[in-house]
Amino acid sequence: MARAKSEAKKLDILIVGAGPAGLTLALALKQAMPELKVGLNDVRKIEVPEKDGRASALALGVTSVFEALGVWADMLPDASPIDGMNITDSSDKDLTRPLFLRFEGDVQPGRPFAHMVPNKTTIGALMGKLNAFDLEIIAPDKVTKIEQGGAHSIVHFESGLIVHAALVVAADGARSALRQMAGIETTGHDYGQSGIVTTIEHELDHKNVAYEHFLPHGPFASLPLPNKRSSLVWSEKTKLVPDILAMPEEELAREVERKMGSSLGKVSILAPVQAFPLRLQIAKEFVGDRLALIGDAAHVVHPIAGQGMNLGLKDVAALAEVLVEAARHGEDLGGVDVLDRYQKLRRFDTGLMALATDALNILFSNDQPLVRVMRDVGLGLVDRAPFLKKAFIGHAAAANDDLRLLKGLPL
Repeated sequence: MARAKSEAKKLDILIVGAGPAGLTLALALKQAMPELKVGLNDVRKIEVPEKDGRASALALGVTSVFEALGVWADMLPDASPIDGMNITDSSDKDLTRPLFLRFEGDVQPGRPFAHMVPNKTTIGALMGKLNAFDLEIIAPDKVTKIEQGGAHSIVHFESGLIVHAALVVAADGARSALRQMAGIETTGHDYGQSGIVTTIEHELDHKNVAYEHFLPHGPFASLPLPNKRSSLVWSEKTKLVPDILAMPEEELAREVERKMGSSLGKVSILAPVQAFPLRLQIAKEFVGDRLALIGDAAHVVHPIAGQGMNLGLKDVAALAEVLVEAARHGEDLGGVDVLDRYQKLRRFDTGLMALATDALNILFSNDQPLVRVMRDVGLGLVDRAPFLKKAFIGHAAAANDDLRLLKGLPL
């Protein structure tokens, strides 16, 4: 990857944000059309985050994207398949976690509906593949201003660098500076919850099964990693989080064990414990003047269904396909018609997932007796309806999507 020099640059596409979504988009574009001038910017040095202990559940459709881009084989040794999911619903004080619903089996023959993959593994594999391409790297550097309204967007950086780009892609996270500079508003609400994440080791083998315990303050999920380890995603009332983070490690491990109903036996904490606020946030527009939003810059949903990164990478699959097709037909990459095609592909799916996760969190993050009875009856009915379970898992796995990358096909 070539380092950008200090003089003004002219690019076809500038991607701001070098997380998994930004890196995947850069690789998809350069593999399909190496002649495209693509730039990648981040406020930090672009490198593998060795101290990042987080992992993400990657749906079948998303792993197909990585297969099409030739990086899945590099990710697979650190990945753990999710062959099943056990869902429980109980009071926080209950000693056990009764099973109400179980998902299991392959979405496609020999293909589980998801894999758990450490974030640093995903980033490392993408960066390794990108090294073969001529890519303008602008990092560490910060966008200070974007001028829109002409034949190109003009992007100003803190270093003094100026970039002219036919299209700018905002992949710079939930607090996207580019989205704010473009005046794109968001809608949503705060959940009054925070997500606590870490990696745990446990006495019993998870057997590649994920657990989601619905507790009064929010869902408590353990997601399988290799070698009797799991990624923990714990939704808790924000006001209680400081006391939890202040717990000695051994005390925190016992609390995690209790929350899980000892379903995996004795627990120990392996990675730094982190917390982040949870909210629903959807951009009112996914595109602007020569601007496209992807990932958390476009949408943030509750982690109750583990769909955050999947939604972002589905954005990438849609935008990459639209842009490559437009470039091959000689269209303006930042033109209104091109960007409108991307927005139409992603707005409905994102809105549907936002509504679903919001409703699930409202339904399950309480301990009202009547509500508990109704939802437990509902879980039981779904558990006895194989066609419903198959439909739910198929949608979550993005197994039936028409986009080429989600089918594992090259652009």
